[in-house]
This record gives sequence, structure tokens and C-alpha cells, in this order.
Amino acid sequence: MQDRFTFATKLHSTEIARIGVFDSGVGGLTVLQEIYRQLPQESVLYFGDTARVPYGTRSATEILQFTRQTLEWMVAQQVKMAIMACNTSSALALETVRAEYDLPILGVILPGARTAARYGRRIGVIATPATVNSNAYLHAISEANPNAQVWQVACPEFVPIVENNRIAAPETLKIAQDYLQPLLDRSIDTLVYGCTHYPHLEPVFRQFVPPSIQFVNPAVAVVAAAAKELQVLGIQNRLRPLPTEFFVSGDPAQFTHIAAQWLPTVPAVRQISLSNTSVSEPLDIG
Repeated sequence: MQDRFTFATKLHSTEIARIGVFDSGVGGLTVLQEIYRQLPQESVLYFGDTARVPYGTRSATEILQFTRQTLEWMVAQQVKMAIMACNTSSALALETVRAEYDLPILGVILPGARTAARYGRRIGVIATPATVNSNAYLHAISEANPNAQVWQVACPEFVPIVENNRIAAPETLKIAQDYLQPLLDRSIDTLVYGCTHYPHLEPVFRQFVPPSIQFVNPAVAVVAAAAKELQVLGIQNRLRPLPTEFFVSGDPAQFTHIAAQWLPTVPAVRQISLSNTSVSEPLDIG
């Protein structure tokens, strides 16, 4: 395990280095939005592995391989911190890669679980099948609050809905109701977004989830944790931030079209192959 203060000393002259944020697709934009809100002075490198989305139905071996490939590339780009803005990767690969790479790596599950444990006693978690099967949220919430009751529901259709820009489609409301009804039947008081894609669906959930239920977005908590880590390491950026750089492994046009609705400006997106790290020219869509 790395010595954090050795790392801080090594990066003392490179506070301007970017924070790397990565996800299987556009879900990590919820984390990016929180960085813009909580850490507006920081520069960001964003990667969406859109050629291999969704992660939630893949094996643990595949998830670890994809995570290592992404981190190898991000280390080569000299990021000062990596935020694993993917619950599936956080559940299945975080502890392994933290021991392998000499930079701070944050996952979304523990910060989100601790927030949920503070808010609620009857907690519902919606997540990908891989995250649910890992029981990562169940264990983390129970550790933070042994008195909390936790129920989990796998929602495999949600990520494709978001990635294919079908949030407003008529069938999405019915799919969401079918997934969440078992949790509502348990009289939950807190609902955890166990996937960073899911906050994009909140307008759909608000149509039928009682207003008394507290929504927990782990993106908020993980960026707050990143702010503390940057301070502890002494590597906050004190200069003007650089524009966010966006990379995807799949079609830049599709990512740009979907992402533009949630970002302050239309992103210039480049395609990269993690196997050979070739990068295309930015896609400029007016």
C-alpha cells in the first residue's frame, strides 16, 4: 500500500494535474457534475468505456481487467487521483487495484453507504446485477449502522435506458415501477442509487416514489471524500482549472449527444482504444 505522504511530496509541484474519473459510460457524469459543484478549481480527465457498457452483467474477471486497463492509461496521463465512478467496478475491483497503483483511488460504494446509514433505517438499494450479487452495499451499510435493514434490487435495464437516451420513453416509467415496487412494499425510508447512471432517472422515480423517501446519490459523497483526500495530501489545485477532457472507447457522437443535456457546454469527445491507446481528434458538434 502506498505511503500517502510520500505520494503528496512526489506531486507537490503538480497540483494542476487532473483528477481521473471513469465509468462504463455516461453514468459517471453524475460524479463530474458534483466535481464542478464541490471542486470547481480542479481539472478533470473523463473516460467512458462505452464500447463495453454495461458492466453490470459482466464477470468479476472482466471488470478487473477493464479497470486495470483504464487505470494504466490514466496513470500514463499523469492524473493525481482516480475516482472509480462505477459501482460495479467499485464493488469488484477497488480493493485489488488500490494495492497495485501508486495513486489515490476512490470508489463510490463506501461513501454512499455511510451516507445512507446516517439517513435511514429501512434502506433500499437499486443497482446492477453484479453490484447486488457482490452484497457490497449490504455489508457497507450494515457495518456503518448494524440496526439498519437493507433490501437490494437488481435493475439491469436501467443502464441501457440511460445509454440509449430512452429516459423519456413511455415504457421506462413501467420498468422503473416494476423494479422499485418490491422496495416500496417494504416501506423503505431511504433509496440508494447503487449505480451512477441512476440519478439521471430521478425525474422518472419522482413520478411515483413517495416524497418522504430520501434519495442517496453516492456521487455527492465520493466527491466530498475526494475533497478531503486532496486536502490531506496537499495536492489541491490553486491555479485556474483546465477544460475537462473527455474520452470514450465507443462512438464519440453518441456520447456527445447524450452527455450534452447534462453538461454546461457540449463536450469535445475523443475516442481511445485501451489496447493501443490511439486517440482520435476531438469531435466537434455544434
